[in-house]
Amino acid sequence: MQLRAAIDEFLRFCANERQLSPHTLQAYAADLADFRKWLATDAALADVVEDTLKEYLAEMIGERKLATATVRRRFACLRAFFRHSTDGKETLDPFAKWRPKLSRRKRLPRTLSRGEITALLSALKPKPRPLGGHLPTAVRLMVCTGIRVGELCKIRIDDVSPDGSAFRIQGKGSRDRIAYISDPGLRGELCELVKIRRKNNDSPETLFLNRRGSVMKPQSIRSKLRQYAEVEVGLARRITPHMLRHTAATLLIETGVDIRFVQRMLGHSSIATTEIYTHVSDEALRVTLERADVLARLV
Repeated sequence: MQLRAAIDEFLRFCANERQLSPHTLQAYAADLADFRKWLATDAALADVVEDTLKEYLAEMIGERKLATATVRRRFACLRAFFRHSTDGKETLDPFAKWRPKLSRRKRLPRTLSRGEITALLSALKPKPRPLGGHLPTAVRLMVCTGIRVGELCKIRIDDVSPDGSAFRIQGKGSRDRIAYISDPGLRGELCELVKIRRKNNDSPETLFLNRRGSVMKPQSIRSKLRQYAEVEVGLARRITPHMLRHTAATLLIETGVDIRFVQRMLGHSSIATTEIYTHVSDEALRVTLERADVLARLV
């Protein structure tokens, strides 16, 4: 099988059977396209051997000087691709006897300070409207539950419980989960939004629509949030929806919520992914140290 045909089949498999998100599919397609471009010819799948991958690794690091994170991502994509494409076939997996050992840089999640998140939420007053204008509810939902912006845009009317206290999330990798809302005000906002949507008999059935009545896109929320944070709130740095997810997790860790509950709330398949938030709770550390005040107890 030619490499191009194998890549097309792999991407179809990821979309239809694994049901990966459009963002992940786009990243896979870009990484595999880079590999094909580097090969310069439309080689057969069997032509790619261990030495081929080693040359590709050397080129990315030595000549292009790509970031280690980028190289790691591309090789993770290639491993998944060759594992699928050679499974049950005579073609050998070039990763069968070789695994590149690339150092992993542990990046701390970018979160909002308590002052920043307070200013943002204070400025975003709920203003229910039939179409669009639901950024306040969307932001409060992300801060409350840590939901991904892509997951937010997939929420359907029927996913919300009658009292607005919970809703179903269509997570990554077809892993659904339930998010719970304890804030009475946010529960009321959700119920009001559902009521408006049902009254208007809107189609499609997703909860958040844009002003034209179409499904709200993640990029639209990113753009609106960034503009609002800069212009209306006056925050100096760029604010993204994923920062709200990181902030939600960090606030819960700081208030003493068990990390296993945070893992479940965020939809992480491994608790190792959630553990990074235990390293960013600087505010909790500062408060704890102030309470301890070791020197004061010694004097």
